[in-house]
Amino acid sequence: MSSPDLTDADRQAVLDVLNTPILSMGQHTPAFEQAFCDLTGAKHAIAVNSGTAGLHLCVRAAGIGPGDLVITTPFSFVASSNVLLFENAIPIFVDIDAKTGNIDPFLVADAANNIEKYLPRAGATSQSPLRAILPVDVFGQPADMDAINAVAKQHDLTVIEDSCEALGATYKGRQAGTLGDFGVFAFYPNKVITTGEGGVIVTNDDKAAAFMRALRNQGRAPGDTWLQHTHLGYNYRIDEMSAALGRTQMSRLDELIDKREQVAAWYESRLAEIPGVEVPFVEPSTTRMSWFVYVIRFDAKLNRDEIAKRLDAMGIPVRPYFLPIHLQPYMAERFGWREGDFPVTEDLGRRGLAVPFSSVMTEEQVETVCQAIREVVSQA
Repeated sequence: MSSPDLTDADRQAVLDVLNTPILSMGQHTPAFEQAFCDLTGAKHAIAVNSGTAGLHLCVRAAGIGPGDLVITTPFSFVASSNVLLFENAIPIFVDIDAKTGNIDPFLVADAANNIEKYLPRAGATSQSPLRAILPVDVFGQPADMDAINAVAKQHDLTVIEDSCEALGATYKGRQAGTLGDFGVFAFYPNKVITTGEGGVIVTNDDKAAAFMRALRNQGRAPGDTWLQHTHLGYNYRIDEMSAALGRTQMSRLDELIDKREQVAAWYESRLAEIPGVEVPFVEPSTTRMSWFVYVIRFDAKLNRDEIAKRLDAMGIPVRPYFLPIHLQPYMAERFGWREGDFPVTEDLGRRGLAVPFSSVMTEEQVETVCQAIREVVSQA
């Protein structure tokens, strides 16, 4: 599905760390963090060992706890909702924009004003406080953050921007991840940059940043010794090998985004000509797209799953994107959601298919994928 874009400089950076005795909590982690402050203009960047860890620390820093309500999207990777469950908070799902797959800001506003309409069938009451909004920048495109922030301001809500898929994207000229109170990026091998596993939180909140730095390091606050722990914390630190790799990858960020944009353009020019295939839509407010995956949609009369099976048999790896969170078995069992609750999310979940995509793909490889899709769709 995706290949990391690694250079000899990347490999040498990791090897250089391995030739020292300092494999954790060394000089590369703060330097990696500084690269994010430089990119985003944020006062603080906190490197962690995954985007999930970053989101979880933001939930803790926002003071979200048992029974608290958080408006978020059911069209995402499950981690964006799981971090709420870690603290026994309750995700309040609202449906999405059919064009982008991002959370619908009009429904966010309606949920904030009429929370009873959006409570799950189980596990929540109208007495539970609404505490935050957690939008996701789906597939590398920022959500409509101005509209979301307006709702948050009206209702005094914290905004945690999940930009794990959108490093380097811009919304009306502003960097994704900087558009809420907290932003989180992630670096799994299929992301724009990779550290193998890793994530970074950005924020301008001094107190929250200090708290999250303590939490990632087993709850050790400034002044604590190695065996003193002021807070209940976690081992969410990033290691030095990952941070060193991240530093060299960040030095190529513009190049990596440009290469992905070229691959996306090759796909669009070919796939837009195939009847029954819909290519991704980019909002005018997205002043720079950070292509994470390339997800096409098939006309409802076509059987997406059968097309996927035939492509796989031809050696073309593909994946449904996304399977709705509210229909995941553990979510449905806990909160009582069922099919039909979020029709736009479910429709895109039925019709969407991610095709092979990375910055190292060639035009010839893209043509091979597109030709296979042409052949399969023509026979569907």
